[in-house]
Amino acid sequence: MSAATPVDDADADSGDTPATSPDAPPGRRFEPDLRSMTRINLRPIASPMPLGFFTIAIASVMTGCLQLGLFDEAARPAVAFTVLPAFVLQLLVSVLAFGARDVIAATLMAVFAGSWLPYSLIMLSGAADGLRVLGVFNLALLCFGALMTAVTRPKRALWLVLAVSLPRWAATGLGGITGAAWLTRTSGALGFVVALVAMYTAFALMLEDMRSEQVLPIGRSGPAHLAVEGDLAVQLRNMERQAGVRRTL
Repeated sequence: MSAATPVDDADADSGDTPATSPDAPPGRRFEPDLRSMTRINLRPIASPMPLGFFTIAIASVMTGCLQLGLFDEAARPAVAFTVLPAFVLQLLVSVLAFGARDVIAATLMAVFAGSWLPYSLIMLSGAADGLRVLGVFNLALLCFGALMTAVTRPKRALWLVLAVSLPRWAATGLGGITGAAWLTRTSGALGFVVALVAMYTAFALMLEDMRSEQVLPIGRSGPAHLAVEGDLAVQLRNMERQAGVRRTL
């Protein structure tokens, strides 16, 4: 995370740029050049992404088992209780990712977190026409995922999880709206595919973070590759234009 703080008020008085100009209209002041008086502090954190992907994997397995009929319909509340913690964990991952200045990962994890909460609450409450409502909700997630795939390609790990999630959201949405059992079973099978991809991604990212080098292929390219392989100067490039430093979002 970053924050801009003045080094010392005394430095402002000794700067080369005057606080006011004799030619300035009355009541108007010239701001001094703050670049030499500003220090930006960064706080390194451990990557929260393995936790986020492991959470996706576990929750996808539980919901997939229910959709495939491996659990009885009476097990819906129990499945909802096991999925509910995914909301909290992925929301935490999203907050940490925002602090790490990764808006793509933070947005993706926040939306995944928001998808587990309504699912759990509807399954627990047994709300009327809940499956149809969840069907429309999953189709909305499908639109979100389609847009996100356009910007996550440099991060192939995120992109691949999204790519396998898209058909599952489509099958879940259409199955909830139409009530077709085969679509629900298809969604359950795709849930296991999502779990496998997310599990691999989480494990690869955890190994990379522990050893400070890529162990299993993740497929970063472009800016995402430079962010890992580049030096400190690359990490701090355009820092003054990033959120938390600039005045407005």
